[in-house]
Amino acid sequence: MASAIARGVLFVHSAPSSLCRHLERTISATLGHTVSLVWEEQPVLQGTFRAELSWRGPRGAGSVLAGALRGWEHVRFEVTEEASPGYDGARFMHTPDLGVFYGAMDSAGNTVVTEDRLKAALEQGRGDFRVIEKELRLAWGAAWDDELEPFRYAGEDTGLIWFHQVG
Repeated sequence: MASAIARGVLFVHSAPSSLCRHLERTISATLGHTVSLVWEEQPVLQGTFRAELSWRGPRGAGSVLAGALRGWEHVRFEVTEEASPGYDGARFMHTPDLGVFYGAMDSAGNTVVTEDRLKAALEQGRGDFRVIEKELRLAWGAAWDDELEPFRYAGEDTGLIWFHQVG
């Protein structure tokens, strides 16, 4: 039986120019085919560049791709893998300061926080809303979202549109 095909998107939000070609080679090796990214200046952080890639690969390739990129210093990225029948989607976010965040993702792109994680936040907080809020923000990757948000907005004028679920 053939392996199920997954698809997703890689956003390299910022990378120093000296790493761009190295990142392309790493992404190509990970996905098993040559990748040539279109690099644009990242206006949020001088001297860095951004790129996007819609990818296809075997189920779980998003995790492998995030693992291959996480060791690169000074690189901010996100990898998403869409949900497919019987499998949750995934979202990986990386910043130099915070490292990697993983969250399961539903078919609408929302980060899924499990029942166990919610119970743990409530137990940790013991009625203190500030602690509960801190635990919940950690559970959905709020710190990563906060740090990456300016880099995401900088790429809004790229004209790239995704039509994965049209029709």
